[in-house]
Amino acid sequence: MTMKPLAILTGINRASVPSSGSLNLVNDLYPAIPDAHTIYLGRTPIDQAWKAAFDHLIPLSTTKRPQGPGFDDYVDELTREVGALIEQLRPDAIHAQNIGFALSLALSRTAGSIPVISIAHGPEVMAAERNATEHAAMLEVAAASAAIVTPTSVLADHIDRLTGRRFTDRITVIPWGIRLAGAQVRDRPSAGTGSLSLVHAGRLDDNKSTITAVEALAHTDQPHCLTVIGNGPLREHLEQRAVALGLRDRVHFERYLPRAELWGRLPNFDAFVFTTRGLEAFGLVLIEAQAHGLPVVYSDLPGVKGILGNAGTAYTPGDPHSLAVALDGLGQDPNRRAALARASVRNAHRYDIAFTARQLHELTLCVIRTGH
Repeated sequence: MTMKPLAILTGINRASVPSSGSLNLVNDLYPAIPDAHTIYLGRTPIDQAWKAAFDHLIPLSTTKRPQGPGFDDYVDELTREVGALIEQLRPDAIHAQNIGFALSLALSRTAGSIPVISIAHGPEVMAAERNATEHAAMLEVAAASAAIVTPTSVLADHIDRLTGRRFTDRITVIPWGIRLAGAQVRDRPSAGTGSLSLVHAGRLDDNKSTITAVEALAHTDQPHCLTVIGNGPLREHLEQRAVALGLRDRVHFERYLPRAELWGRLPNFDAFVFTTRGLEAFGLVLIEAQAHGLPVVYSDLPGVKGILGNAGTAYTPGDPHSLAVALDGLGQDPNRRAALARASVRNAHRYDIAFTARQLHELTLCVIRTGH
């Protein structure tokens, strides 16, 4: 007898285009879940490639009002819209992305007897740490969830602490992954010592601390060059700082690139620079860089070394001098660069999206079977 596919309702309350790590993750993850039919709630505009990744994509119509005094009314209106959809669709399980954000609240309030698995991505955890409204929302969604999924034990501990250790037994760590088949490793001839071609990719905000990479180049002994790929509120400030430091010819800024374009560029660099100085949920871009054979020079945050294995070089978070020393050390040792490049590719293969999909599928089935 043929079993019907597992019907999963999920979504992220943003435009349905691959414009961030979280959105890229779900775009890869749900098509990889075996024997599943995924209904995705998103926002217009809708990228056609994105639409093709899901069995059914439904644009939300409630006007988004994520902050301010109208937040409660907004969540109530969104809850009515989502509740009507759940009544019509009757999925087997709900995956509430971003535990505590508005859509996860609406899903948890209208799930009824349908089991909810909430999935943490990081931004909502940082929001809950600094905002009482976001904190209360996280508590509510956690209480309504049969399971809470995080990609690292570090993020799991943050959530456990924020929820007063009340839901420890519901928290499950499932590492994120990427579609490894799309990665290309460049054949690299034996390289000598000297300057490096470096790349940094991500949102240009205070937590990502791209300024650390820019300022580090003013302290290096070798004239390394840095390409910064991404958009964000600090873009103009970063450009001005590079000019003020006399780095106009060594620091280049490019717009955010869709992942296919970014992946096409990554093999052309010598190393990836990761500069986040606060909470990082997982850092998929680290694995993307490694899959393309790039050594990673990374800020030594809790949990990052565990993700990278022994395939990276650490420096003190937020310290340009420490980063400069790490960059010069890598530039002066071609044998170490080559060894790190090989180790990077091996490490990246621990994070195939198929592994993530299988674990989430098994957890979902377990939650459905046990009824909680």
